[in-house]
Amino acid sequence: MSPLGERQPPHLVPGGRPVTPLNSPLEVGVRALVLLAESHPRPLDLAQLVALDYLVLHSGEFNGPRSLHPDLPAREGELGRKRALLEQGLLVLIRAGLADIVSGEGGLMYEATETGPTFIEVLEAPYVASLRERAEWALHHYASPAHARSVTNQIINRAASGSASEGAGHG
Repeated sequence: MSPLGERQPPHLVPGGRPVTPLNSPLEVGVRALVLLAESHPRPLDLAQLVALDYLVLHSGEFNGPRSLHPDLPAREGELGRKRALLEQGLLVLIRAGLADIVSGEGGLMYEATETGPTFIEVLEAPYVASLRERAEWALHHYASPAHARSVTNQIINRAASGSASEGAGHG
């Protein structure tokens, strides 16, 4: 609201869509930075980041820490949207000097700059601490490209068969 009580238009992104903080490139970018900071200096490719981001949010489904996000029906559909949001979020990180694109064996990969882990260290929100804990767990168990493919296949197969685990460790 403006000082006169008039409703102000929401901030818009190209295409005229309003900017919302939840599931925005900024939020997804912060989660990606947590993953890149925890894996630093080892880079990750986009497929790994997509799978690891899902694991961080839904870790309870994979015998990890309690899930950060609710176990909603059709959550496996997140994978399709997550890739585009991650690409946008990574661009935010690159512009801010917190991440870089590097050339790897399989193509383009992403890594945290020296500033990236330091930036994450100064964030004191409990949610960020929970992200870091789950990122460490996910990277310890699923960091390789082969593991990322395996996780992605598991998620897709569950979606196809309709057998997503209900109530699997939501926190």
